[in-house]
Amino acid sequence: MTTNGTGTHGAVLADTPPERDRPLVELRGAGKSYGNIHALHGVDLAVHPGRVTCVLGDNGAGKSTLIKIISGLHQHTEGEFLVDGEPVRFTTPREALDRGIATVYQDLAVVPLMPVWRNFFLGSEMTKGPWPFRRLDIARMKKTADEELRNMGIVLDDLEQPIGTLSGGQRQCVVIARAVYFGARVLILDEPTAALGVKQSGVVLKYIAAARDRGLGVIFITHNPHHAYMVGDHFTVLRLGTVELSAARSEIGLEELTHHMAGGAELAALKHELAQVRGVDVDELPEEGDLQAPVASSSEGTS
Repeated sequence: MTTNGTGTHGAVLADTPPERDRPLVELRGAGKSYGNIHALHGVDLAVHPGRVTCVLGDNGAGKSTLIKIISGLHQHTEGEFLVDGEPVRFTTPREALDRGIATVYQDLAVVPLMPVWRNFFLGSEMTKGPWPFRRLDIARMKKTADEELRNMGIVLDDLEQPIGTLSGGQRQCVVIARAVYFGARVLILDEPTAALGVKQSGVVLKYIAAARDRGLGVIFITHNPHHAYMVGDHFTVLRLGTVELSAARSEIGLEELTHHMAGGAELAALKHELAQVRGVDVDELPEEGDLQAPVASSSEGTS
């Protein structure tokens, strides 16, 4: 996708070739402890412009902690966190946002009864006129919201309609377009397809690819390896707070990724015992040695 960038506020545009060799965001041996509890340990992760980095894992794997560190909600207690090659330690989400790191959570932080254009500028409204008579510049906000949504391939007939009347996939896409407009260079998506049907999940995946094509680095958090494999360039599987698998798309197939995500290594290790249980079919389980994929360096380029 190419755009002329008209009306875009600080976004990375496709007509400016990104420096793909240098990560926008990088974790090196990062971890987070809460007293004696190690929620995350020794995690390496690199997010490059124009690429989708998928982070997969079961509940309790450490995905939420990872998001909180990168988005500035929590500070890491071990390792390094770098933005544009510079070590950082954010104390608030505002600091992360100022460095171009935007997070889209499952609840989306929208007001369902407000129009689409009001939600697009929620908290950052455009105004006009001299102080103390400044007022909302409604016409400019509507025009800008429409332009930015169209730049992402989102065409809505009526921006006055409450955002709550849109489908789940459409709401996700509006929030993604909003983050791009307000200068996001790294977009963290927290389980964006978790509560959506097949069709609406496809809509969201389409706009994840559109954000990647505009040069953003995307971190796609998901439980679904099929969704991840559709748009992902690099895959990191977390298990109990550590990296079990880190591989580029060219290094792993969907079936192997699915086995890792589903705890295939643990099931393969128990294959002999499971075979003794009545009603359990172990024929499709891989052998334990088949899932010992090497953990690739996150700083390496992906294809």
